[in-house]
Amino acid sequence: MKRQNDTNVIICGRSYTISGFESEEYLQRVAAYINTKNEEFKRKNFYKLLDTETRNMLMQLNIADDYFKGQEQLERMKSESETRNQDIFSLKHEAIAAQNRIEALQKELEKVKNQNFESQKTIVRLETELAERNKE
Repeated sequence: MKRQNDTNVIICGRSYTISGFESEEYLQRVAAYINTKNEEFKRKNFYKLLDTETRNMLMQLNIADDYFKGQEQLERMKSESETRNQDIFSLKHEAIAAQNRIEALQKELEKVKNQNFESQKTIVRLETELAERNKE
């Protein structure tokens, strides 16, 4: 069972103790994300004119937007991964089929070579017989 971690973080210049089953590094990254978002908003002139409640709501909406966009990106990546896996499967299947065809063609080639060799032997034998008959 995972152990709950208590971690001190600084968010918007204030110290907080947050708890979670995630690692301390993860909890620090979450706090850093919140700080980054806060800094993004502070750089916008309109943000300074808003009351605290509106600022908080805007921040929450923005974080929710990031979350849903991340979820959509994850779903797209999963779909692309599945498509690539299907493509890889198809390519492997085609490669196996091609390898089987190559092996069949190599066997056929070997058969034709053997037939050619036998035909050459027959030609030599017949030429030899013909030459002997012509000597008589």
